[in-house]
Amino acid sequence: MTSCPKPAEKRGGLSLILTASIVAALAYAAPAMSQDVAPLTLNPATQQAAAVNPPPGENNQGGYADPLAPFNEKMFTFNLKVDDWVLRPVASGYASIAPEQVRESVGNFFDNTRFIPRFANNLFQLKVAEAGGEVARFGINTTLGVVGLFDPADKWFGLKKHPNDFGLTIRYYDVPTGPYVMLPFFGPSTIGDTVGLVADGAMDPISYFVPWYVALSVASGRRIAEAVNYRSLHLNQCEEADRYAIDLYGAVQDAYLQTRVHQVKDLHEERW
Repeated sequence: MTSCPKPAEKRGGLSLILTASIVAALAYAAPAMSQDVAPLTLNPATQQAAAVNPPPGENNQGGYADPLAPFNEKMFTFNLKVDDWVLRPVASGYASIAPEQVRESVGNFFDNTRFIPRFANNLFQLKVAEAGGEVARFGINTTLGVVGLFDPADKWFGLKKHPNDFGLTIRYYDVPTGPYVMLPFFGPSTIGDTVGLVADGAMDPISYFVPWYVALSVASGRRIAEAVNYRSLHLNQCEEADRYAIDLYGAVQDAYLQTRVHQVKDLHEERW
């Protein structure tokens, strides 16, 4: 795959280590279109308004308050460069030697290892049935699904995954999440969602049984491998984003924040 154009052209790439965050945010923009609120990045009126420079502290597309904009824009540029120079080339090489089905199975494996935050946060939200379903899914997929490489819990038993995280738990109870922030390597977030990242990370059982530097090395290696695998399955995401977005920074911000709103709405309405 060729690199997305640079500023004079069109810049592409999304982010490293949890680049999945940016990619997923943009990927979720399509489902969000069918919800109550159409993504502002695809709204013609908003796109026309985007041609006018916004006042400081606001992005170019969604009109969200963005008091950390100077920092966010620098981090966004940094993440794009890391993706352009490191992540996407590695992911492209990986995709050229690993069949898509293999990469999907690897994604299933990583997803299976994150069952504890899903279980815990469903429990925090008093969704006992969903929390129990996550335990059942983990047991079935770890055994019959060969350590999570496959998903027989869904295909054979109809047990659906119930995505959840501590950032969503905060939002579920209407706790303010603070301003939008673009994290280096991790991608789009808010102050509250960043706290959620730390809380979910603290649920990793490995950190309680080995020295901190071993746990950090394992966690970092897993995140990098997960990001490369995810990116290899979404090599065309950059072009899809650039096709619709006047301002990629604003598009990512808009898609991320709207996605989180819809995720919380789905939790309240118990739509999975």
